[in-house]
Amino acid sequence: MRTFYPEIEPYETGMLDVGDGQTLYWEASGNPQGKPAVYLHGGPGGASSAAQRRVFDPEKYRIILFDQRGCGQSTPHASAADADLATNTTWHLVEDLEILREHLGIDRWLVCGGSWGSTLGLAYAETHPEKVSELVMRGIFTLRPVELDWFYEGGAAAIYPDLWEGFIAPVPVDERAHLIEAYGRLLNDPDRLVRERAGIAWSTWESSTITLLQEPEKIAHFTEASFAVAFARIENHFFRNGGWFEPNQLIRDAGKLADIPGVIIQGRYDMCTPAFTAWDLHKTWPEAEFHLIPDAGHAFDQPGILDAIITATDRFAV
Repeated sequence: MRTFYPEIEPYETGMLDVGDGQTLYWEASGNPQGKPAVYLHGGPGGASSAAQRRVFDPEKYRIILFDQRGCGQSTPHASAADADLATNTTWHLVEDLEILREHLGIDRWLVCGGSWGSTLGLAYAETHPEKVSELVMRGIFTLRPVELDWFYEGGAAAIYPDLWEGFIAPVPVDERAHLIEAYGRLLNDPDRLVRERAGIAWSTWESSTITLLQEPEKIAHFTEASFAVAFARIENHFFRNGGWFEPNQLIRDAGKLADIPGVIIQGRYDMCTPAFTAWDLHKTWPEAEFHLIPDAGHAFDQPGILDAIITATDRFAV
């Protein structure tokens, strides 16, 4: 079973002005002359991590990571009370990818990502299919109401009733009929303590449910106050706006991907982005390989999921 390539450091980093007062952190690692590949982190608002470099063979790939608007090392950071999210939308991020690709002098690149990274990857590839050499998508998420309702409005509480109590705790009882909307008010409250309590509760719920067994280090990372507030604010902003998609848009338009070699990887027991969405994508994009991992949840470093990702990137390296 394949696992991470050894740890590597970037050979180049930068801050890229993409307009709207937004500056994105980006980095390149691996082989400067290698095949270009970009990894799209989750969230939205999750930020890139060193582990994401390690799903590519560093001798064969020019590995590009970046922090999307409002998170990680990009500025302004969404944890700031006055951070304006009006220009942080799916379609701004799609065009940010194009600005970054052109800035780096890349003609076409492999696009890899999971969870929200799969959302952005599908949106980008359906908009700019000629710029994508291959797609490796994991934990498919398309922001349809049924997906959001499952994880943020009570469906997954059937599996995690104890953790659900923590998620709803910051929300007044009379506002619990529409939790995403209620969290939108809390995460934008002028009181920093209210924002932090809400952000930490939101991020605790996610980080506690993305693996088959809880991982304390992962939860601790997600619930650091600055990260948690930015992560929760950005996610909630996207969810309240349905990703700025037309109904079922990413599944409906998957035919645009027919000529792009692709791999869909999904954990059977993914509670965050349940398998029905990956299955719907599989049916509308039958040209892509489909792997339903029998003993995995959501996170990309679950052994079976990681094996499938690296098997795919190894095959596409040539």
